[in-house]
Amino acid sequence: MSFLWPTMLWLLALLPLLVLLYFWVIKRKRKTTVRLASINVAKLAAGRGPGWRRHVPPVLLLLAMAALLLAVARPTAILTLPLAERTIILAMDVSGSMRAEDVKPNRLVASQEAAKAFVNNLPREVRVGVVSFAGTAAVVQAPTDSREDVLKAIDRFQLQRGTATGSGIILSLATLFPDDGIEIQHVTGQRNFPGGNNSIANKEAKPFTPVPAGSYNSAAVIMLTDGQRTTGPDPLDAAKMAAERGIRVYTVGIGTTSGEIIGFEGWSMRVRLDEETLKNVSVLTHGEYFYAGTAEDLKKVYESLSSRMVVERKEVEITAIFAALGALLAVVAATLSLWWFGRVA
Repeated sequence: MSFLWPTMLWLLALLPLLVLLYFWVIKRKRKTTVRLASINVAKLAAGRGPGWRRHVPPVLLLLAMAALLLAVARPTAILTLPLAERTIILAMDVSGSMRAEDVKPNRLVASQEAAKAFVNNLPREVRVGVVSFAGTAAVVQAPTDSREDVLKAIDRFQLQRGTATGSGIILSLATLFPDDGIEIQHVTGQRNFPGGNNSIANKEAKPFTPVPAGSYNSAAVIMLTDGQRTTGPDPLDAAKMAAERGIRVYTVGIGTTSGEIIGFEGWSMRVRLDEETLKNVSVLTHGEYFYAGTAEDLKKVYESLSSRMVVERKEVEITAIFAALGALLAVVAATLSLWWFGRVA
């Protein structure tokens, strides 16, 4: 918890003074001479005294004042709140290296199964789109709330040559912001926009005002890849585009950092997971990087992401809570004082 007006916390120094004043008043009352008819009357009066109850209302009133003084300092707290509406783009690598079997049964099948389980765990109000990328990127499913359409799109993946991680991010942004005129011809290799809106490729990029990284809470991109970029735009440049639009990019690395030689359609090449770039992408966009060395790891990663995609952590002013607490304690103190002693004291 933090405070918007922390200097007002100095007012809490008044509370010890009030405590000292309270005990001074009690001591003064004890010194007051009361003339009694006899010792028996004095004992009877002492037996009928208020005892510990006399201290309860003042203590509650002191706590009420403490809560109200904290409210004056305008406290804030980071709260986890549910999101009413959100769109998630799954940007998934379909390069030839995804046929490697170091992740059983192979990287592609493991990623498909984990992604489908992730989609099924999301609330119905979350819209999901799917972008595949290899040498170029393509929208295989525009954002939709139909889980059946998304699952079918994931099953339609076909392996291709090349790894253009930057293209996957840029096309994901163009899918989320179709009216921004993001240039996508160089990432799709097509003049028309794959996924439904064929006029987007012809739109001119319009100026926009950058927002703080990670501030756009209504959408996010989850990118899974097993290799380093071999073609297409620099993924860090693409990450900067996402950061300027407030989009968080959560990156998931699958495969080995040392590299493996993979054969595909008569050719072979060494593929290596570029963890450093994926980590930088997540840092630039205020997302997070995950490494999945096995199919079970990948499943756990998506389970973790499914719980994060439907909530947001937001700093909220909670002054009203402390003010209400102070008022409640004051009312309770006054009520007990009237009930026990017939007066507010």
